[in-house]
Amino acid sequence: MKIYADRSPVALRQLLTDLLVVAWVYGSIRGALWLHDLVEKLAVPGQKLEGAGGGLADNLADAGGKVGRVPLVGDELTAPFERAAGAARSLAEAGRDQQELVDQLALALAVAVLIFPLGLVLFGWLPLRLRWMRRAGSAAALAGVPAGRDLLALRALANQPVGRLTRIAPDVAEAWRRGDASTVDALARLELRRLGLKSR
Repeated sequence: MKIYADRSPVALRQLLTDLLVVAWVYGSIRGALWLHDLVEKLAVPGQKLEGAGGGLADNLADAGGKVGRVPLVGDELTAPFERAAGAARSLAEAGRDQQELVDQLALALAVAVLIFPLGLVLFGWLPLRLRWMRRAGSAAALAGVPAGRDLLALRALANQPVGRLTRIAPDVAEAWRRGDASTVDALARLELRRLGLKSR
């Protein structure tokens, strides 16, 4: 399997395209991570609310415990502290819920931002690149055997513009049918050049 073409212009174009794709993927991931971190900052109020609510609940429960030790009326005085501590725990729970919601939103937005650029790479560039690699590998293998050169010549007859074919010979198809070696070689070279490969 060939990764890059033999001819410099094609190989340079492939290398630049590959580098651009790597930069595109890297930039997309960095952008998604930046957006994720930006949205995560929305969780700061929830963290503060959770901390304040939890601290207040602990303090109220502690105060209620101390008041509960007062003889005769301690149990009655503890009830308001317990209710206030419960309300403070509800505030802390609301802060945790807000943080979870922000985490989910940050993740969903980061994934949504990545879908389009990574989809272009996975379903656009990558199949084309792999197809060229398979074709170039097969063509390079065919170029080394006489029957393979004949097959490359046939592909050139099917795929090349008529103007290029008639430059090889006025009646290029007839010359190929006769098995004219110079025509077959010229057609095979034309097909290899189309893929950016050098003939051996």
